[in-house]
Amino acid sequence: MDLALSTTLRTSFEDAIEATRTALAEQGFGILTEIDMRATLQAKLGHEMEDYHILGACNPPLAHRAIDIDRQIGLLLPCNVVVRRDRTDPETIVIEAMNPELLVEATGQPGLDPIANEATTRLRAALAAL
Repeated sequence: MDLALSTTLRTSFEDAIEATRTALAEQGFGILTEIDMRATLQAKLGHEMEDYHILGACNPPLAHRAIDIDRQIGLLLPCNVVVRRDRTDPETIVIEAMNPELLVEATGQPGLDPIANEATTRLRAALAAL
């Protein structure tokens, strides 16, 4: 099983982040957290790296259903979506979303299958819209 669902864009990094936010919102995901890894690693470690943002995306109805099945599922939420500049081709922006099927695999809860399937469908649709 793949760790991520992904696509690539040829646009500015800022436009890629905005387009990703919009595409996720159209599929019912809000952004709960945002981490600018480039700025964080620079500030904390003095380390330079390419643009790299982690968006913590959440679809509240899906999260609610998942938490009702397994209270520990919150450890795997929100669904992280990474928007990053390709290290080998700076003109390419990579957008990767956590594969929701990992939730079922990690927990062994078959009741999460329909939720993971719906989340996968929605995340794939968001990526396809980019």
